[in-house]
Amino acid sequence: MSCLYEINRWWRSHVNLWTLYLLFLGQMVSFVLAMGSITSSLVASLGVDAPLTQSSFNYLALALIYGSVLLYRRQKLQVSWYWYLLLGVVDVQGNYLVNKAYQFSSITSVTLLDCWTVAWVIALTWFFLGTRYTLWQLIGAAICVVGLGLVLLSDAGVGGGGGSKPILGDFLVIAGTIFFALSNVGEEFCVKKKGRVEVVTMLGVYGFLVSAVELSIVELKSLEAVTWSKDILLAIAGYTVSMFLFYSLAPFVLKLSGATMFNLSILTSDMWAVVFRVFFYHQQVDWLYFLSFAIVAIGLIIYSITEEGERGSPPAPPDGDSNAEYQVLHENAEVGL
Repeated sequence: MSCLYEINRWWRSHVNLWTLYLLFLGQMVSFVLAMGSITSSLVASLGVDAPLTQSSFNYLALALIYGSVLLYRRQKLQVSWYWYLLLGVVDVQGNYLVNKAYQFSSITSVTLLDCWTVAWVIALTWFFLGTRYTLWQLIGAAICVVGLGLVLLSDAGVGGGGGSKPILGDFLVIAGTIFFALSNVGEEFCVKKKGRVEVVTMLGVYGFLVSAVELSIVELKSLEAVTWSKDILLAIAGYTVSMFLFYSLAPFVLKLSGATMFNLSILTSDMWAVVFRVFFYHQQVDWLYFLSFAIVAIGLIIYSITEEGERGSPPAPPDGDSNAEYQVLHENAEVGL
């Protein structure tokens, strides 16, 4: 009884509503990312090899919808355009490489290797943003990766593995995670220093322009070879909606919790992908799935609790007009763009 009392007292003193709110937002992002992974895999299975075209619709939707809000506010850009161009370039390359990998590898392998994003993000935020991680934060991150490894074993048992050229697919994913990490860290810096609407708008604008230029060079022949059908159009539409939601929620979570916590949260996207396959394809999931979900949840709680302890009181909820100065973990360490 005394042990349970101590556990309950520790939980009440460390886990507050803010921590639970961050975890909830992270799982919302993870859920829509899983939808994007499944629809992207479906597009590839239908014989469409056009990852740039596939992503361009999402960028166009972001530019039109969030750009309308930015124009209505008549707000001038607060970050130089060339930084947004660079952000758009690295984000497009990340999406291209990972979506291309589905042509050669399975969704299980792609999701497994996508975990490399966490390692790159920790390194980049350490060296370029000055973020310092405690030992407990690193332990929490390691626990999350271990938990994901278990669910990938479960996934492989259900129907994973395979692919026409798995080594090439693996290489593409690892390369894509480097670009995703650069995009996440750059987006975290911009969204914490300036407004979320501006960042999403400019990412959409430059992402669409970069995608249009690249697909006109490398993807026109692939598009001509596609036999368009209702299933293909629905799959691309599903991918576009999923990624639009992902890009809409991601800056919000990045502003509140940072790139590392963000990437740790979306590790559970593979779990949600398994749930989709269970309900839509009626496949079975073994006990490793439930164990892994619990382990990842524990890792996220450990990381978010220690992060909360380092930061002190939670930041005020952001809005599109926020101009609050971005400060890294140590309050007196300022970062210049």
